[in-house]
Amino acid sequence: MFRNLLVPLDGSTLAESVLPAAAFLGEAVRARITLLHIMEQNAPATIHGQPHLTDPDQAEVYLEGLAARLASPTRPVARHVHRAEEGDVAGAIVRHAEELGADLSILCTHGWGGLREWLFGSIAQQVLQRGATPILLVQPTATGGAPPFACRGVLVPLEGPEAQEPALPVALGLARACHATLHLVMVVPTPGTLSGAQAPAGVFLPMTTAALLDLEEGEAREYLRQVGDRLRAEGLTVTGEVWRGDPVTSLAGAAERAGADLVVLATPGRRGLEAYWSASVAPRLLGCIGRPVLLVRVGDEGDKGPPDLG
Repeated sequence: MFRNLLVPLDGSTLAESVLPAAAFLGEAVRARITLLHIMEQNAPATIHGQPHLTDPDQAEVYLEGLAARLASPTRPVARHVHRAEEGDVAGAIVRHAEELGADLSILCTHGWGGLREWLFGSIAQQVLQRGATPILLVQPTATGGAPPFACRGVLVPLEGPEAQEPALPVALGLARACHATLHLVMVVPTPGTLSGAQAPAGVFLPMTTAALLDLEEGEAREYLRQVGDRLRAEGLTVTGEVWRGDPVTSLAGAAERAGADLVVLATPGRRGLEAYWSASVAPRLLGCIGRPVLLVRVGDEGDKGPPDLG
């Protein structure tokens, strides 16, 4: 299971919106939480309307106060201030994740580091591309506060029998640790929602394409039944369903319908996936799903993979 959770913070209330999630998971999996602050090169005086942490001693006091609030006998909290100024925020996160032995990084989806606005395609995607540590992205509330966090239901999209399903072991581990229901979902496109090289088939061969996709739906249902039966035999509470249409819209709908508290999603890292899931799914999903998303990077052969939680 996860043993060390890395939580980068910049001193703002917005960045602190990840703390309830970190506290919950730290307690559930008995993990060590490491609070991290990196001194930013050419840092602005304020961030999100609050004073920016520009002095290492000030940062130490700040993290010490948060650690005292978070720590418990079953949830140790460490803190680390990187005192040398850094211009490469994403690179610094990756290096510290490796050096500190973190196996999950927890980040706010807005306002960290040298950016005035958090963009998934910049820092978070860079961290995925340059490191192997899974990332939990937590969205602040509409007022910029910390949302409550629980893990009663975990949604994980599956790709099918030929896929390695890299997100599934992580989702299984969390479901076991949190005694949560595991919601399995597969999305089969309709002729009108095919993308990439498959899109022309939906236009020029609509009837044939529709028939093939219907067959794919049947195969998906059988695959979910087999996976679900195996996991139920292991003592897990599991649901499964197949959705048709656009992957982002379908996953958002599936998460809402299941009442999932967390979505665990594989996303390309250094190499693209030759599959229906494209690099655009994760950032699009994050923008509309309204709940935390845990991203497991799929990288090159030989890369450090996700933790074995099976």
